[in-house]
Amino acid sequence: MDVVSDAIAAVRIGQPSSNRVSVSGSWCTRFAPYEGAGFHVVLEGNCWLLPDGGGPPVSLGPGDAVLLPHGTGHVIADSPADAAAVARAVPFELRPDGTLPGRGAAAASGAVEMLCGKYRLDRSRVHPLMLELPKVVHLPNRVGAHPELRAAITLLGGELSGEQRPGSCMAVPSLLDLLLVYMIRSWMAEGSGGAWSAVLGDPVAAAALRALHSDPAAPWTNDRLAAEAGVSRPTLARRFTALVGRPPMAYLTWWRLTYAATLLRDTPDPLAAIARRVGYGTPYAFSHAFSREFGTTPGRYRDAAAKPS
Repeated sequence: MDVVSDAIAAVRIGQPSSNRVSVSGSWCTRFAPYEGAGFHVVLEGNCWLLPDGGGPPVSLGPGDAVLLPHGTGHVIADSPADAAAVARAVPFELRPDGTLPGRGAAAASGAVEMLCGKYRLDRSRVHPLMLELPKVVHLPNRVGAHPELRAAITLLGGELSGEQRPGSCMAVPSLLDLLLVYMIRSWMAEGSGGAWSAVLGDPVAAAALRALHSDPAAPWTNDRLAAEAGVSRPTLARRFTALVGRPPMAYLTWWRLTYAATLLRDTPDPLAAIARRVGYGTPYAFSHAFSREFGTTPGRYRDAAAKPS
């Protein structure tokens, strides 16, 4: 696994959901704050996104994608509505008759058709790469930009066209996962990726992170990791700490326990097997370290994660 994949996998839970929505006329609908991430992709027409808590309205046109990685509440409207209109916005769950989910191409002149969806996320152990995403990631449709994202949007739009296609129950969740990866990748490629774009662009820090994420259970030391990155130990310590925000071995400990939490949540593996996979020699040593990091035992953490939300 690479760092971006691991960062997403650590927080993704359950199945993503989405639908294809058409609306025309004068409209304004509210999406409540969500313990996850939301997204919209405009397939046809134009609309506006107004995030809660201030921030400029975002104009969305055909092919534009927008990700709300922290579940920020927001309004989508046919125009940059004023405060009074926003206050009257109809909750998305109570869509008016003018909104036609799951239909084909928008029929009315000036109609808007878009994909709306969300991802469930576990906020208890978010990777810093995910934390630094802004509350609104706007990815405009530009010729030649982000071809993988464009391809995923086209495929997803086809699967959600309202036509029952064989295998769509498997295709749609997979395409939604791809869409999330491509939106984050596109944001990083835009040059506004913050500190973690610099981390992954640095040959020393990136090489060390690849090694740690590829085999977190290995008996890593600063000397061994420096050799893997092709630099001296002081150089590794200086550059890694400056860019990542913590020393290499501290990051390794944090990542091992974060990865262990994912395994506890997503697999039935016994504690001894998980301890070995994340580099702890005994379940006792693993349990002690996990309790120190998360404030609860691995068993209780697993039980809490298994409860329906």
